[in-house]
Amino acid sequence: MKNRLLIVLLLITSLFVYLEWGGDNSSFLFKLEFDVLGKLISNPVSVLHPFVILPLLGQMLLLIALFFNSPGKWLLFAGIVFLSLLPAVILLVGLLSVNIKILLSLLPYLVVLILVVKRIIIST
Repeated sequence: MKNRLLIVLLLITSLFVYLEWGGDNSSFLFKLEFDVLGKLISNPVSVLHPFVILPLLGQMLLLIALFFNSPGKWLLFAGIVFLSLLPAVILLVGLLSVNIKILLSLLPYLVVLILVVKRIIIST
C-alpha cells in the first residue's frame, strides 16, 4: 500500500512543477498537460514531440503499475525515467537561470522521486 501511495505522490508532484519561458509566460505542468490532452484529441500531430509523448507514456506506465499487486521493477523504472525527462530539463533550466520559483516547485517532486527509487526500485 505504501508503494502505491508513493507512486501516486510522484504522479501528483510531477504535475505541480512550475515553468517560465519567453517573457511573461508561465504555467504549472498540470495546466500545460491539460492543454496537450485537448490538442491530442483535436490535432494529434501537433503534440508529437519526445518531451510531450515520453512523459505522458511515463505517466501511463505508472498508472498501469498502480493496478498490479506487485509491478515489476522494469515497469516502474521505465515509467519513472520517462516521466522524469521533462522535470530534469526543467531542473536544468532552473539551475542555469537561477530561477528560485522553478527550483522550489521541483523540490517536492525530487524528494518523492528519491523516496520512490530508494523504497521501490532499490529495496525490492
